[in-house]
Amino acid sequence: MTLGFYVQKLENGSNYLNSSDIQSYCQLESEQLTSQYPIFFARIVYHDYLLKNHQEVINYGQDQAPFSQKTLAYLCSEAWLTDFPPAFTLHEFKLKDFSSISYVCPFAYRNQKPEYIQIITHKPLSESLQLYVKRSAMLLSKYADIYLDYGRQKTEIQLLEDILHRIGHQLRNSLGLIGLYAHNLCLGLEDSPWQEQATIIGESIQDLDTNLNELIDCGQSAKLRVKLQDLRSLVDESIKNLQPLINQKQLKILIPDTSTILKIDKLQMKQVFDNILSNAVHFSPNSGTITCSWQVFQDEVLIKISDQGPGLSQEDLQKVFTPFYSRRKGGTGLGLTIAKKIILDHQGSIWAQALSENGAQFSVILPRPRSGN
Repeated sequence: MTLGFYVQKLENGSNYLNSSDIQSYCQLESEQLTSQYPIFFARIVYHDYLLKNHQEVINYGQDQAPFSQKTLAYLCSEAWLTDFPPAFTLHEFKLKDFSSISYVCPFAYRNQKPEYIQIITHKPLSESLQLYVKRSAMLLSKYADIYLDYGRQKTEIQLLEDILHRIGHQLRNSLGLIGLYAHNLCLGLEDSPWQEQATIIGESIQDLDTNLNELIDCGQSAKLRVKLQDLRSLVDESIKNLQPLINQKQLKILIPDTSTILKIDKLQMKQVFDNILSNAVHFSPNSGTITCSWQVFQDEVLIKISDQGPGLSQEDLQKVFTPFYSRRKGGTGLGLTIAKKIILDHQGSIWAQALSENGAQFSVILPRPRSGN
């Protein structure tokens, strides 16, 4: 297994990433280091974001006897770490009761603690080996950064899931009560011309309950029902649902003639475009223009939706995806929060920008299916 495999796995956003992956990567890296003479001991200290503490991996060179527990405890205590050198620089540190040479190469400082490679050698390292250790530290730094981003994203997804379930529970109670009253009205208005309207209310409650269940499903990435879908058709469908308001405001919608295929959950991704386009229509001035565009790359698609409305303030940019934050009168402040949750579940990303003139732009990156998938 190569070093690149682990980095590629992280960058591809594997759903099965866990703490054992970064540990295995560090173990492999330590084995690579101790295979280089005169290095006979390698210790890598890193921060595990999922476990929320610092971990270490230790490896010995061939024919090297393991250190005693007392020696390992001394190394782990970091009592010898009398200075904190800059990242990616190699420094020699004296160890108590050691005749061998000890080097340390930090690759990050997190939570007021260093992450580093520590190696012990039989003799001073050559320039080429020093460069090798520094490059190893750079690889570890890249891996750790991507792993950290993954951990933050996972925490954010969990928070959004909790919010959606809490809201769903509250709404379901209210819908259940309204549905009960609607049913009682239907029974009490038998042979009355008002019974039809009471029936419509009851049916609407059932539709809302169905939509609520779908909303709650958005909070569970395991329930994604992904299939190959045409991007342009999906955006067209969202625009069609907004057509009455588009016609009322005499808006112009620009959309590319070309399209591409995405492997997505159609229902959930339609909610994303519904939310973004609904905001664009709401904030657009009469006779304004909404522009949809996308760029297709080898492994991903960049989608942009912009309007000519009042734009976004600095506060908006910071809070626009925050639950319950809304600039729309009567808005729930959940539309863009849910949109972000869905995009994250699809291993994509979404962000907002204020345009230099007037208007706002929302950008979405989604992975493209590889040929044969």
